[in-house]
Amino acid sequence: MNRTRIFDHLILILGVLFMIGPVVVAFLTSTHTAVEVHMQGLMATWGDHFAETYDKVLFEKGGFTGKVTGLAMLKNSFILGIGFAVGKIVLSMLAAYAIVYFRFRMGVVFFWMIFTTLLLPLEVRILPSYEVMTRLGLVDTYTGLVVPLLASATGTFYFRQFFKSVPDELLEAARIDGAGPVKFFIDVLVPLSRNMIAAIFVIMFVYGWNQYLWPMLMTTDESFFTLVRGIKQILLVWVGAQIPDYNQAFALAVLAMLPPVLVVVIFQSWFIKGLTESDK
Repeated sequence: MNRTRIFDHLILILGVLFMIGPVVVAFLTSTHTAVEVHMQGLMATWGDHFAETYDKVLFEKGGFTGKVTGLAMLKNSFILGIGFAVGKIVLSMLAAYAIVYFRFRMGVVFFWMIFTTLLLPLEVRILPSYEVMTRLGLVDTYTGLVVPLLASATGTFYFRQFFKSVPDELLEAARIDGAGPVKFFIDVLVPLSRNMIAAIFVIMFVYGWNQYLWPMLMTTDESFFTLVRGIKQILLVWVGAQIPDYNQAFALAVLAMLPPVLVVVIFQSWFIKGLTESDK
């Protein structure tokens, strides 16, 4: 038994090292200068430019216009991640509530029509989505960044399955107490769904935070660039003998990883319960 436990822990430790190793190397590389990184490649030692690099990345204005900062890109990433996650949860809960608790014709058909959108990722519908946003004048706006990403069936499917497992006795008790559809939804279903909400929030926040293709298409103004877009922008700067700021790119990459990690750590227990619990 002890040998099995030691072997299990050894496998887990090796897995952690395998996953954390590249992140540690990226962080250590960001503490060196761009010239050192260009000449010697990735670094596995601590450099002397940690404070200088991260101060430049967060507060020094740069980019093609010389007006954007890493802090501004961090704010844009937060708006995209949180707006995407919250919008997904609200729309998904309302759609699942209507499908499960309102008896109307073609309800099952409508659900499967929504579900089939899982077969159409953003890359498939990106051109018509961009055309719609352009006609509405939503290019270079937060609305244009967030709203088109909300059309997906992932959250609706999870909340539908969750609502179907809620005992019918709760609905009958709410009716006896005189609760209407809105009150039942807010006072009963929302509190019961807190673990599922946390699980969906984590998944959608990470997905929205890491978006690259859609923000790149929807933003031509640097003031709307996200962190992921900013990393690519730094690496594109190669004019004559000028060396790209590799250290700043690695610093942005490290900063881009921190918020999703913190969200997962903070919501870890709720995330696991939301995906595993079935008892209400």
